[in-house]
Amino acid sequence: MSVAESTTATLRQLQDLPGPRGWPVLGNLPQIEPARFHLQLGQWAQQYGRYFRLRMANRLLLVTADHQAVAAVLRDRPEGFRRTDRLEAVGLEMGLKPGLFGVNGDAWKRQRRMVMAAFDPGHVKAYYPSLARCGERLRGRWAEAAAQGRDIDLQADLMRFTVDAIAGLAFGTDVNTLQSDDDIIQQHLNKIFPKLFKRLITPLPYWRVFRLPSDRELDQAMGAVNEAIDGFIRSARERLAADPTPHNLLEAMLVAADEPDSGIDDEQVAGNVITMLLAGEDTTANTLAWCIWFLHRHPAALARATAEVRGAMADGGPVTLEHLAQMDYVEACMHETMRLKPVAPQLPLQALKDTVVGDVAVPAGTVVISAMRHDSIDDAFVPDARSFMPERWLGEDGLSASSAKRISMPFGAGPRICPGRYLALQEMKMVLLTLLTHFDIVSVDTADGAEPEERLMFTMAPVGLRMRLRARG
Repeated sequence: MSVAESTTATLRQLQDLPGPRGWPVLGNLPQIEPARFHLQLGQWAQQYGRYFRLRMANRLLLVTADHQAVAAVLRDRPEGFRRTDRLEAVGLEMGLKPGLFGVNGDAWKRQRRMVMAAFDPGHVKAYYPSLARCGERLRGRWAEAAAQGRDIDLQADLMRFTVDAIAGLAFGTDVNTLQSDDDIIQQHLNKIFPKLFKRLITPLPYWRVFRLPSDRELDQAMGAVNEAIDGFIRSARERLAADPTPHNLLEAMLVAADEPDSGIDDEQVAGNVITMLLAGEDTTANTLAWCIWFLHRHPAALARATAEVRGAMADGGPVTLEHLAQMDYVEACMHETMRLKPVAPQLPLQALKDTVVGDVAVPAGTVVISAMRHDSIDDAFVPDARSFMPERWLGEDGLSASSAKRISMPFGAGPRICPGRYLALQEMKMVLLTLLTHFDIVSVDTADGAEPEERLMFTMAPVGLRMRLRARG
C-alpha cells in the first residue's frame, strides 16, 4: 500500500507504531544528534522496522524507510504533501526570501513555471562557455597544487567550483573564487544551511530572546548574501533593458516573471537565486567529493572512467558539450555515488490532509520523514547493495538499471523533482573530465586514513577529505 484511501480497519495508527522511547515532555528531541540524524534514522529503522514514530515534544512524526511509500509521498506533492510549515517559518525568520525550495501551494506552481523555463536544457547549453571557463580555472588551481606537491582540501575546492559555476551560469557574475583567496560569498553561504538545520530541530527558539555569536554571524551573512543577490538582479535588469534576450538563468527567470499574469515579483526571483546558490553549492560539491573518494578506492572503476574521459579527449582542444555527452560511465559513477551517499538522506514533508502512508493512517498536519537511503543499500532490493558498482546503471553484468532507479531518488520524484538536475550532472561531468584528463590521483584520504565521517548539515557531507594529484606529462 502507498498514499491512498483504505478502510480504517486495515490501518495502523501513528500512536501505536513502535519507536525509540523518549523523555517526558520533550519526547525524542534530547536524543537527536543533528550531525548524525540520518544515521540515527537508519539505526532506528533496523530496530523498529520501516515504519516507526518519533515524538518531538507534543508532536508525533512518522518515519518511513519503505522506498515505495517514499516514492508515493514524493509524488503526492503539491496536493497531498508540502514542505513543513516549520521550514517555511524558520527560513523567513532567518531572512531567506521565499523560493521554489520552500514555498508551497499556488506560489510554488507560479515559481515552478518560471524556474523550469530558466532550466530548460536549451538555455543551459547556451550558458556552457561559463561552465567551461570554471573547468579551466579548476585545472589551473589543481595544477599549481600538484606542482607544489600540496594536499588539496577536496570539498573546499569543489565548493569554490560550484559557487563560481552557479554564479556564472545563473547570474552572469564572475566571482572567480577559484583564482582568488577572496571567498567571502562562499563563507557567507556556508553559514546558512547548517544554521537553518540546527534551528529546525531546536525545541526552544532561544534566538528570539537572545542572540549567540553564531546568530549574529548568521545575520551578517544573510545581509551580505541578500545584498549581493539584489545587485545580481539590478545588473540583470540593466542588461535586459539593453538586450531583451536572456543570457543566463537569472535573466531567463526575470523574462518569465515579467510575462503577463505570472504572479512573480523580484522578491520571489531573489528567493530562487539564493536557492540556486545554496542548493547548487552544497549538493553538487558533496556528491563530487564522495564520487572522487569512491573512484580512488575502486581502481577498476577509476581506470574505466579515466579511459573513457581520455578517449573522448584524445584529440585535445577545449572541452565541449559533445565531450560531456560521451561520459556514460562517468555519469553511471555519479548515479552510483548518489545511491550510496545521497546528500539529502532524509526528507521531512507535511501532510495537507488526512491520508495513508503504507498501512499507516496519517492525520492532516503530520510530518512524515522519508529515510531516502534505507532500501537503496539493502540487498533485498539492490543486488550487492553496499558495493560501488557503476556498471549497474548501464545494465551490465546481469545487473538491472531499473531496480536501482526505482529505489534511488536523489533528485526527488514527482512534480517537485529537482529542476536543476540536468545542470548538476553537467557540472559534475565537467569536474571529473578535468580531473581525469589532466591528472593522476595519488591519494584521497582523511587525516587518519579512515572512511570519511558523514556529517549532516541540512545536506550530508564527507568530513576531512584531502586529495593529492600528479599532473600528466
